[in-house]
Amino acid sequence: MSTTATLPPKRSKEFEDQVLEHLDMLHGVALRLTRNKADAEDLTQNTLVKALRFHDKFKEGTYIKAWLLTILRNTFINEYRRKSRRPTTVELTGAEPIEETSPDPDVRVDMTHGSREDLMELLDDRVKKAIEELPEDFRGAVIMADLEDMSYKDIAEKMNCPLGTVMSRLYRGRKMLRDTLQSYAEEYRFTTKPE
Repeated sequence: MSTTATLPPKRSKEFEDQVLEHLDMLHGVALRLTRNKADAEDLTQNTLVKALRFHDKFKEGTYIKAWLLTILRNTFINEYRRKSRRPTTVELTGAEPIEETSPDPDVRVDMTHGSREDLMELLDDRVKKAIEELPEDFRGAVIMADLEDMSYKDIAEKMNCPLGTVMSRLYRGRKMLRDTLQSYAEEYRFTTKPE
């Protein structure tokens, strides 16, 4: 009695071309998330490998850009969780330099057309929904400050309002998000339950 293994369907050149067409966008979003050139390259590569490896999971007619961003987001989140669970063990002699943990200062991330939508795609659905439900002025201020890393001054110019108004909108918008997402933050251990 012979058994034959079922091979996954062969991926098409057209599919590979579609994936590679979004390489620059994926790398830009990865840079934005990791703020480190080497980590961004690793994240982009891992995303491409998963996309090509699981090509049979891609359903024809699905928006490939959103599918790729979902893979990138999930890969980034899983890597973050794995690192946060890993115990830190350090043996110091006192002569070691402190490890640099801040974002790579040489990485310049340019916001291009459509990047806001790309960044929103990376958010968990509950977070994305909470942001989208904010009143328009608060939502715009929060997105520009917290997703696009714009300065208060730049936000004020873009929103055509005084700096104090931007600060107020950010404070109130972030407070609304905090209230809406409290249980979400507790669930993912981003915060502890208030006593």
